Formats: sequence, structure tokens, C-alpha cells
Amino acid sequence: MNKIDSDEIISALQEDGSVASRLTSYEPRKAQLDLLELVIKAFNENALCMAEAGTGVGKSFAYLLPAMRFAVLNKEKVVISTATITLQQQLYEKDIPLVASAMDMKIKAVLMKGRGNYICLRRLDDALREPPLDKTEYDEIKNISDWTKTSKTGGKSELSFLPSDSVWSSICSESDLCLGIHCPWKEKCFIMNLRKMANNADIIVVNHHLLFADLAARFQGAGYEGAVVLPPFNRLVIDEAHTIEKAATSFFSSEFGRTGIFRQLGRLYSHRSFQRSKRRSAPGKGLLIRLNAMIKSNEDRLDEAAGIIEKIRKRAEDLDEQALRICGMEGIYRLSPAVDESFLKKSLFPQFKALRREILRLTSFIRDMTESLDDDATGDPSVWEIKTIARRLENAAEICDVFCKYKKHEDDVLWLERHHSSRASSSYSSGDWAIFTRTPLDLAPRLKESVFAPNKTVVCVSATLAINDDFSYWASSCGINTLQNRPVLSGCFPSPFPYSDAVLLTAPTDAPLPDEEEYGSFVDRAVSELVSSAGGSALVLFTSYQSLSSAHLAAKQQLNSLGIRCLKQGDDDRTRLLQDFLSDTKSCLFATDSFWEGVDAPGDTLRMVVICRLPFRTPGDPVIEARREAVQERGGNPFLEISLPQAVMKFKQGFGRLMRRSSDHGVVAVLDGRLFKKSYGRLFLQSLPVTKTSFSSFNNNINDIENFLY
Repeated sequence: MNKIDSDEIISALQEDGSVASRLTSYEPRKAQLDLLELVIKAFNENALCMAEAGTGVGKSFAYLLPAMRFAVLNKEKVVISTATITLQQQLYEKDIPLVASAMDMKIKAVLMKGRGNYICLRRLDDALREPPLDKTEYDEIKNISDWTKTSKTGGKSELSFLPSDSVWSSICSESDLCLGIHCPWKEKCFIMNLRKMANNADIIVVNHHLLFADLAARFQGAGYEGAVVLPPFNRLVIDEAHTIEKAATSFFSSEFGRTGIFRQLGRLYSHRSFQRSKRRSAPGKGLLIRLNAMIKSNEDRLDEAAGIIEKIRKRAEDLDEQALRICGMEGIYRLSPAVDESFLKKSLFPQFKALRREILRLTSFIRDMTESLDDDATGDPSVWEIKTIARRLENAAEICDVFCKYKKHEDDVLWLERHHSSRASSSYSSGDWAIFTRTPLDLAPRLKESVFAPNKTVVCVSATLAINDDFSYWASSCGINTLQNRPVLSGCFPSPFPYSDAVLLTAPTDAPLPDEEEYGSFVDRAVSELVSSAGGSALVLFTSYQSLSSAHLAAKQQLNSLGIRCLKQGDDDRTRLLQDFLSDTKSCLFATDSFWEGVDAPGDTLRMVVICRLPFRTPGDPVIEARREAVQERGGNPFLEISLPQAVMKFKQGFGRLMRRSSDHGVVAVLDGRLFKKSYGRLFLQSLPVTKTSFSSFNNNINDIENFLY
């Protein structure tokens, strides 16, 4: 292995260095250089690395320079994974070309998104030959078909319009529907071309979703030597690493619902279609019609298939109806050890068993039909897709079986949850339906074995990985702490931003506790006064939508009278809400969970962040609830081991929304009385950088805020 020359790389980011000289208004930052040195060491020593880098440190360049140099020196691929496509594109389009040019490196880089972002030409051709009933959807498909003739990547982001979810999901690439080298469209396939580029690349930039699609497949048996979703690699950089547990969950979990089953059944066979040329009804459409036509016997088995499919639909509806009744108004029901099994045996289990029985009847029927095909027909794309749908249905049947045997699956969290579509986006997703989910109780062993154990170098960086400079909680949650005989490096690199002069942290010492009766009315009044004092430019963060709605209703009239526009999560999609907020410095945004991170609003757009309540996870999350019970059973303290660390890390994320540039200036106001009245409150305060403070009565807070801002 050729080691990176530490002095050469570090000098590139020092004053007048080859990279630094190309960056506008660049100032050397000690924290960035220290982080750079740690990452170099991780590559040179085949080590694992945990690094917390505050906002403004410049972490992207601190890991890009070593990663790119190492890849070129050793002709080894380095995969760089981010939480967002936005950061992916910034790295690929701006940062990597800049570093390559400045360091005179000839480097091949490729940007890879999840398969669902790319068109599948075979599925598109199918959709054109067997079009949907809806004319609008058919027109969309024709427009997309025209676009593919000139598209460079086949990526959804290249489209000049946003296709509907139902259309895109019917024609996008899906891993288990891909025919690979057997596909008649392989020569023109965008995914195949992208994979060829990735196979020849030095740096592959992915997002966490794609990374875990690859790692989960390898962990579950695909192995680490060959190509799976990504080419083989053993050097990995994970940016925004605090999100990997959430990203990994979907790939190590399994779920199904009525709407998904109906979608698969509709692809196999539906009673009616529409012949566009003759404008009249036709007897049916679907893959089973094609399969039936391939069988060289006079026996027509479509009626038999249609009968089984109808029974599956009925059993899925019966299960859904019973599940929604059990979910009740709470919307979630977990099959915990405390649940009365006799109740489930009467209410839910018969529905699971009936659905499973009919699904297995159908998959057995499909197996019989495909096994009777001639050899030359078995490679037909339709047959491949039918087998894929059968596997998906069998996975749903397996989940049914696991739910019925939940007491034997102590290492899984099993729950049902009510979902609702406010608009009937398709015939499969209108109204309420239940989702049945199976998730590992402890993800740490899977993360350890899929991410950290097989790779020689893994660099994890984020603005929030440590609590009071201690990585214990994060290391435990992702399994690093149980690795033997592997060097593990860590470091905290503080933000260079002038928090001590530019930020005022306020918290009223007279704030009631959240469980006190007057807390809700206090927050409603306080939010209105705080946003008024800042003249808008405020992000107000809540932990529940009910509290958000109450505060918004209480504040809206007063704030509107002051010319302050009140935006509320739920009134529009996240992207448009953020655009509206960023474009209007006299606006404020009331938001919950997803807005605690990922909001980048520099300058006068955001001068105040209000944290209404310390962000402890609300009761009812089935996975957190199960993990707390597991800690309790082994004699641990669930609050100290799970609830408190999670809340502190999210609190840091919320605080971090305020300062995005060194020139930013503003206030963070916390309205939760526990900050001073509970012993653990000091841990939240100690987790933040040093700022100006106003810890006094609420009225004094308002005076201090106005003096500070104006």
C-alpha cells in the first residue's frame, strides 16, 4: 500500500496552498487541518475514524483530498456517501473537479443515485405497448419516451417536468426487475452504462440509500468480492454519518401493506383495460395473459389465476380492516411481549394466515406455469418479472408468518401502523391502510458486520456524533465499540464561527415544565412574542404537530398584523415551504421533525431559532419503545442510555440551523423549563458552543433579544 504524503496534502489547504488559493475568501482553519490530518492517518493505517466537525470547519475538503490522493496512489476505489442528493451533486460537480485541478490529479469520478432515480427502457417499452387507462398518465409516458432519446443519464432530475409518482414507479429501474445481460435493451441501458463508468472510476459518490442497498445485499449473502449495486470496494467515507442508523433501517427491515399487494396483483392481472385504438373495453391485461399465451397447450388457466387473485384481494382487505380497527386512534400497535396473545389469536392471526395461504396458492400456481414453459420462453422479460412479483408476494407471506409467531422473534420489532393518503393519487393508495413492519431490535451488529468489519478504511464525519466530546453513544449504536483488533480514531473539531459574539442563547428560568397544565399556553404566547421581537426571520421547532398547530393558530393574527408571514409545515411540501421561507426575510416557519436538520438559511433569512421543547422522542415509536424495554430487561437505564443521548444530538442539530456562515448573527431561544429544573438539563447546554446567554425571566429574555439584535 502506498501511503499518502501528509505534508503535501496538508500544505494544499494552508495559506496560499494549491487548493486554498482557488477558494474565494479562504482562511486557513486549524480545525480543518487537524481533521485533514486525522483522515490521512485513517487511510494510511487502515483505520476506522469517527470525527465531529462543527459547521464551517470545511469537512468536505478535509476528506476529499486524502480520499482522492489515496485512490490515485493505490488504484483503489473510494466510495463517498452523503445523506442528501444535494451534497452529492456539490461534491461531484464542484469540489472534486476543483481538488483534481488544483492537485494536478487525473481522476475518474462518477455520481450514482438510487435505481429509482433512473428510467428502465424495458419497463418504459412495456408501458407504451400496454398503456394505462388514464390519458394524462399515458401522455406523461409518451413525453418521457421522447426525452430518453436525448437524455445523457436517464436520470429523473434531467426531466423538464416532475412526473407523477404512479407513472414514474411503473417505468423506473428496480433491482429485482432488472434482467441484466439478458435484457433486450441492455445496449442502451442507462444503469448498465452507469455501472461500467463506476467500475472504471476512482471515486464513486453515492447517497446513504444507495450505499445500504449495496451493503445490505452483501451482508445478506451477495458477498464482498464482486459487484452488487456498487463495484467491490473497501475504502469508504460517510458524510452526515449521524443519519446512517436511520438509512440502514429500511434495508434491514421488511414490510407490506394492502396497497403494495394490490399493485403487484394489478401488474399480474386486472379484469379491464382500454384499447385506445378502438375505444372499447377489453377483457383484461397483465403479465399472466402473456404467460398464458406462451404455454403450448390448449388449457386456459387465466380464470383460475383470476379467482386466486380475487381471493388475495379479499383477504388483504379483511386483514387491513381488522388491523386499522386494532390501531385505533393512536395509529400504531406493537406486538410486544405484554400483548394478550389470546386477543391476537381471535382478531389478527386468522387474517394473516388466510392471506398467507392464498398468496402461497398463487405463487405455487405461477411456479407450475413457468416450469411448463419451453426453454426458449423462460428467458422472456415477462417471465422474469412474474417471478420477481411472486418473490415479493412470498416476502409478504413470510411477514404474515412472523407476525403469527411473534413470541419466537425476540430479536425483531413487529408493529402495524395506520397510513393515510390525503389525495387519491392512485386506485391503490386512497384512504387509510395499514403497514405491517418487521425491524431488527438492534441494528448495531448488522452495521458492524456490513459497514465496519469488511472495509479497511471507514471515515465517519458529521456535525453531531459526540455528546460532550464523547463518542460512546454513537459508537455503541453502530457497533464500532465491539470491533476487536481494529484501530479506531476519533476527534472533535470545533466550528471556527464566532458563536461567542454572534449568537445569543436564551432560556426563560420561569418557563413551566412540559407536563404542567400552563405549559401549552406559555409556549403559544412566548412564540408569538419571540418572533415579533425578531421581526420574522424565525424557524420555530416543535416535537409534535399538535403543539405546532396550537402555537401557529395563537400567533398568526398578531404576526400577520406586523407584516410577518406565517408558514406552517403541512400546508405545502417541504421543498416549496423552504423556498418560500428563504425568499422572504419577513417570514417565519413553524415546523417539526424533519426541519430540525437539513435547513440551510444563511444571512437575514434566519435570525432566530425557537426550540419549544427538548427533543425527546415522543412515546409510541415502536422501535424506540422496544429498545428501551430491552435495556430495562438487562438492568440498564433506558433514559440515560437511549432517550437522553438521542435528544441531545437532535438538540444540537436544531441549534445548528442558526449559523450557516461566519457572518451570520442571531438568537436561539429554548422554552423548556427542564433545561434548568432537571439535572440532565446541563448536558444540553454543555453540548453547545460557547455563546452569549440570557438565562432569566421570559420578559428579560425579550429585552435582551431586542438589545442583541438591534
